[in-house]
Amino acid sequence: MTHEFKKIIEQALLAKSKGLKSVLASVVDLDGSSYRSPGVRMLILENDTMIGAVSGGCVEKEVLLQAQSVFENGQSKMMTYDGRYRLGCEGVLYILLEEVNLNESFKEVFFKCLKDRKSFRLLSEYRKEKGVFEGLGSRLNVNKNYFPISKHNSKSNLLEFHQAMSPCFRLVIIGAEHDAVQLCRYAALTGWEVTIVAGVSEQKSINNFEGATTFITITPEDFDVSSSIDKQTAVVLMTHNFAYDLRYLVALKDTNPNYIGLLGPKKRREDILTQFIEYCPDISDEFLDRIYGPAGLDIGSETPQEIAISIVSEILAVTRSRNGTTLSKKVGRIHSAK
Repeated sequence: MTHEFKKIIEQALLAKSKGLKSVLASVVDLDGSSYRSPGVRMLILENDTMIGAVSGGCVEKEVLLQAQSVFENGQSKMMTYDGRYRLGCEGVLYILLEEVNLNESFKEVFFKCLKDRKSFRLLSEYRKEKGVFEGLGSRLNVNKNYFPISKHNSKSNLLEFHQAMSPCFRLVIIGAEHDAVQLCRYAALTGWEVTIVAGVSEQKSINNFEGATTFITITPEDFDVSSSIDKQTAVVLMTHNFAYDLRYLVALKDTNPNYIGLLGPKKRREDILTQFIEYCPDISDEFLDRIYGPAGLDIGSETPQEIAISIVSEILAVTRSRNGTTLSKKVGRIHSAK
């Protein structure tokens, strides 16, 4: 969800530069079930533009309507949305609306957190009833320092919604063939930051990869990634060259990604791992457990686009500790309890 909040902040700052006010809508509580869990946010601009969503699309018109009074008087407010009779979700949403007012300290700290891939927290103070109440608002929490999102004074009689935010999820695609282009596109649609690593002989640039944020041309031996690949990073090896995939895997041996995908059949994976262990005999079982090959969930994928969906799905399943069960056969809640 960090990438969604990042986009909201970027758009709020852009709107301010154009002389437009913006209102942040945050789902801070829930009775029953809903399309998404508390912590989801959207931004409403003074010209009625909406960035993001707090539901599948049914709540947003009401949020837009309720935001008008915040534009007019600047007072934060609570709204509720009862979906039990309109959506079939059997839930009541409690949504905090506040006018965005970011100072320089907020901007400096927030974007430094993103750049340094550091975690942060968001704190929203709210009431579980609709209306205007003193002290409503949200703050960014970094290293126990608070930076307000709107103008408000904290009040002890309010409820608090705390949300931990991890660094933006990142996918490193090693390879620059047609299937890498498709994987990049779908990963970017998911909101991930995508880095493309291409060989020095590749006649490609970042313009060939829709949605990519970074493009690197390098040899496996010069691929220094020990400090840039963390647990919020997935890697897919798809150079279509056995030797290159092996050499890049060796380059990754001291990193800590949460997923490494290998393209190709099981026999190819076994051959790569056999040689990899010969090169790196002290490699940990924990590292080897992160290697998935053939990459992707078994959903019958055939085309490059379908294979990309399969790989993105497996990365999500691994990241969220799920096994890819059909939701119709799942017992219990769809979303994990926060």
